[in-house]
Amino acid sequence: MKRATGLSHLRRATIVSSNAVTTTITSSVNSRLGQPAFGSGLSSTKSPWLTKIFVDDSSSPSVQSLSHSIAGTMFFSVAASSLAQDVHAKELPTSRLQSHKFCPKDVVLYQYEACPFCNKVKAFLDYYDIPYKVVEVNPISKKEIKWSDYKKVPILTVDGERMVNSSDIIDNLFKRISPEKSADSMQEVDEERKWLGWVDNHLVHVLSPNIYRSVGEALESFDYITTHGNFSFTERIMAKYTGAAAMYFVSKKLKKKHNITDERKALYESAETWVDALKGRDYLGGLKPNLADIAVFGALRPIRHLQSGKDMVEHTRIGKWYSRMEKTVGDSSRIKAQGE
Repeated sequence: MKRATGLSHLRRATIVSSNAVTTTITSSVNSRLGQPAFGSGLSSTKSPWLTKIFVDDSSSPSVQSLSHSIAGTMFFSVAASSLAQDVHAKELPTSRLQSHKFCPKDVVLYQYEACPFCNKVKAFLDYYDIPYKVVEVNPISKKEIKWSDYKKVPILTVDGERMVNSSDIIDNLFKRISPEKSADSMQEVDEERKWLGWVDNHLVHVLSPNIYRSVGEALESFDYITTHGNFSFTERIMAKYTGAAAMYFVSKKLKKKHNITDERKALYESAETWVDALKGRDYLGGLKPNLADIAVFGALRPIRHLQSGKDMVEHTRIGKWYSRMEKTVGDSSRIKAQGE
């Protein structure tokens, strides 16, 4: 009964606030950016939240892009952050820093805060103690990446060189850090590649149906979005309920697209599948994480403290591996802007 009541409230919120969200958010963004109204070709009855769903880390056709968009942006933060001149970095462990000679002077990640693809890249940079700055991209205007012809995140610039697509970014950086790794056995390489593909082609598709599984969980996710975003009070309320309602229904379509019957069961099975792949090892890489360990950890990190992530740790064996990864990856290498 509670679920039915909550769902009806979300339906009404979507209908009532859709036009208002379009007007309010458009006006607000335009006034801040000094630009003509965006989305002029869109139906006035639809909110930009519903029609301007963005694509992360994918160059595939529109249908596949939509699914990657939902999985890739999940519960994004829309704060359009700027970088300050005065920054500070964490104290970096010299042991890992000395393990590679790749020391770029300026690394900038253009991202959505909770996107699993962006978090894959961040987990890699954190693990290898590569200091990086972050620019939070506004998913509506995307003004922070207007300089790029590639309009998806993550985008990483390394001393002015642009890199795109999370898997390509990680592969490119890893070759610079460990060019000698080509000497690894083909069996190890094949295993690593297999599970890297599993993350992008399976794991991320299981996440969205879980974080938007119920009315309560959809609201929980969008509460995170709106409290971490650059919203006025009115925008925050409207976006929370409209976004939660939209994603609740979209997640049901994603279930069907990816042949998911029970969201939690699929999540638990994915976690157990990963633990089985470890074959008793601390990490897939053996005594230390390999790229697949880092990718799985990065993809799961955004959901860890949502209800779906808590349930996953409680009902599967993945918790010990995840805790080991947290300790091994360590503190973020992000260079924070002054005042953050």
